[in-house]
Amino acid sequence: MSLLTDQQVIERIFRHIDEQSTELADETWREPVENYRSQKRFDRELQLLRSLPVPFCPSATIPDTGSYLARSAAGTPLIVTRDERGEVRAFRNACRHRGMQVAQGSGQARIFVCPYHAWAYGLDGSLLHIPHDHGFPDLDKCEHALVPVSAFERHGLVFVTQEESANRGALDGLDGIPTLLSADQKIFATEESLSPVNWKLNMEANLEGYHIKPTHRETFYPYGYDNLNVVETFGQNCRVTFPFRRIEKLRDIPVKERDISGMVTYVYQIFPNVTIAVLSNHTAVSISEPLSPAETRFHTFKLNNSGEGTELSAKAIKDADFIADTGGKEDAAVVAGIQASLASGANTHFTYGRFEKAIVHFHKNLQSGLE
Repeated sequence: MSLLTDQQVIERIFRHIDEQSTELADETWREPVENYRSQKRFDRELQLLRSLPVPFCPSATIPDTGSYLARSAAGTPLIVTRDERGEVRAFRNACRHRGMQVAQGSGQARIFVCPYHAWAYGLDGSLLHIPHDHGFPDLDKCEHALVPVSAFERHGLVFVTQEESANRGALDGLDGIPTLLSADQKIFATEESLSPVNWKLNMEANLEGYHIKPTHRETFYPYGYDNLNVVETFGQNCRVTFPFRRIEKLRDIPVKERDISGMVTYVYQIFPNVTIAVLSNHTAVSISEPLSPAETRFHTFKLNNSGEGTELSAKAIKDADFIADTGGKEDAAVVAGIQASLASGANTHFTYGRFEKAIVHFHKNLQSGLE
């Protein structure tokens, strides 16, 4: 389940250019349209998300003791923080008195104080203080700590698992690949948005280059190729490589001296709902958080690329703005159009062909997980 080296990817791209080919799936896939609309199916997908180790945020989101991020994941309010020993901790974000959330958004704190009645909790979740505690003479503080959920760090990401399960999900493919996010990468922007679309439609939009020319004719296509990708799978995850035309500059350079930086965009899909796009001057981590069959909240974290140090790069910001204002808006418009047609009765199934290998891989693993 290892990935190709950068040099091997370059050679694969040159072969596709020369042969006017691309990666092909072994099979096509027919996905029922009802699977994008059904509340019953959606509930099963949420349950799967709760039972899998799923990326919650980049480790860089909580760099220091007391750094925290609070948001809902698979319908459950959670809070992730870093304790006094530097270890990541995660809890259900609900006070043990009356259930009010003890933190909102992100920030840094040594104690989480419930805004309702001021019950206070430590970074390890322990209940530290109850105002006027004589009103609760029989309450055992040890039994009223914040409820923990499993959390750990891997590849520069914080994973959480809400419900224990034998399904290792994305983890089965991560051991044999290079680090996705390194310790020197810093976040320069975070974004949150709400969109009236099914979460799977957004995932699919990131996983194929078959649409590059018709959808991005004046934005991405002049710099890249139409329907030319390298697609690799590792466990339930995948990596799709989108090459730029300027990769031709590497033809006459000795193989060992070729540098792929700036020549391709690597898009990793971490199963089931996370993509990591390594672009020319920045890296974007995008989490598609399902809210209903027809609504998704997107959490995006933008980081400088590895090796650029801690200073913000003007190129990184320009790169991120270009993607958001061009291809990002174009993909969003297409996804919105698909969502609007789901109830039209035109299709009982969507057919994903051999050019859409990564999407076929995604749906096969999603179906297997649900079964």
